[in-house]
Amino acid sequence: MSRKPQTYANHKRYFPLYHYVALPILLANVVVTVAHAILHPGPFTEWLVVLSLGLVAAVIACRASVLIVQNRLIGLEMRLRLATTLAPELRGRISELQLRHLVGLRFAGDAELPELVERCLRGELPTTDTVKQAIREWRPDFIRA
Repeated sequence: MSRKPQTYANHKRYFPLYHYVALPILLANVVVTVAHAILHPGPFTEWLVVLSLGLVAAVIACRASVLIVQNRLIGLEMRLRLATTLAPELRGRISELQLRHLVGLRFAGDAELPELVERCLRGELPTTDTVKQAIREWRPDFIRA
């Protein structure tokens, strides 16, 4: 399967079952149950609104949990990668990098990692997005949640 080259512009991942099926259906359900509760007020219809909101919250919480675990794994993976690719003087400063830096740096090729790490440590690249935008040679990551 041929994949389009990954860049900053197209790197965001959409999980169709979540983004295009489950979440829209659950959000539509909230609208329907709220409308029904307005037209037919009562304890049961109000409970259906609470239940529909709870389902949306549960699905969003599950997705958020997956992304938190993914970011922790990225942090571990990047610390290992940096330990093998950085010069000793930078290697000793890996622990100073924030998780947001590591998440952005994973898209950088090995050749430009030292420069980007130095810029992160100097505070020039404060966010994940600024790190990603600074990358010149994109290293794709297609295995993401």
